[in-house]
Amino acid sequence: WAGTRTIGRVYEIKEKGGTPEHRILAQKLTQPNGVAFQGGNLYVMAINRVFRYDGIEDNPNVKPLEMTDAFKLPPDVHHNWKFIAFGPDSKLYVQVGAPCNICEPSEQHAQIRRYSADGSNMEVVARGVRNSVGFDFHPTTRELWFTDNGRDWQAENGPEDELNRLSKDGQFFGFPYCHANGIPDMDVKKKDPCKGVTRPAALMGPHAAALGMRFYKGDMFPKEYKDSIFVARRGSWNRSSLFGYDVVHVKLSADGKKVAKVTPFMTGFMDKKANQFWGRPVDVLPLPNGSMVVADEQVGAIYRVSYSK
Repeated sequence: WAGTRTIGRVYEIKEKGGTPEHRILAQKLTQPNGVAFQGGNLYVMAINRVFRYDGIEDNPNVKPLEMTDAFKLPPDVHHNWKFIAFGPDSKLYVQVGAPCNICEPSEQHAQIRRYSADGSNMEVVARGVRNSVGFDFHPTTRELWFTDNGRDWQAENGPEDELNRLSKDGQFFGFPYCHANGIPDMDVKKKDPCKGVTRPAALMGPHAAALGMRFYKGDMFPKEYKDSIFVARRGSWNRSSLFGYDVVHVKLSADGKKVAKVTPFMTGFMDKKANQFWGRPVDVLPLPNGSMVVADEQVGAIYRVSYSK
């Protein structure tokens, strides 16, 4: 299943006899970007509406159950398109972005939340998160890793986007006072703005729009990819010299707690010399057979990346 941000649709994609096919599952929603699947049920989350499709694989025409009242999401549109995922604890993790480029957020914003599957028992697990549209859980440590987009209009070359690691619930990641690897905000100021802030595990580049990310748990790719991270970088929108427009590979240390190296993986969506682009990767998803699909927002396509010797 694939959510969308601008056209208000959710698509169901599957293979039939080796041929991909799709249908529109839902439409006329406000940015239904968030989709997650657990226990045979599909969860769809728009800006402030939540639906559950029970047993959808066996009953493709099932009527959705609306769960909006249970989740109590703020209605703001700015940076509020959802990324959702079930964690190893069977809880549903939900991002609620900042309703601005830079501002003092309310207690409802700039955070990652955790819910029981029915929308009860809400907890805030990460604060000071400006705009995360991608997270996943380490296969061994089970820790939450997430991307976060830096603010605009402070500088051409920063603050850089972040890849963060949540080592304990309640950590504060800096927004709006401190960005990237210790850059104070020029508009929202306070004494010692970076004190107590959890620093990024890695920087993802200036205005790169690092979005979807997943750990690779499959066996198709070479062994050096096992338990590493793939990150889709949608690309800059207001930087004079384009940056991003690719998928990068993030290699971790042996204990899974530090980033060892960030390298290009899937490129060719832009011409740096001409300062032009024609593709915007926004999400990645490894499949059970070890291949990986990549969503390209610019042309409305999903690509599959496979490997063989």
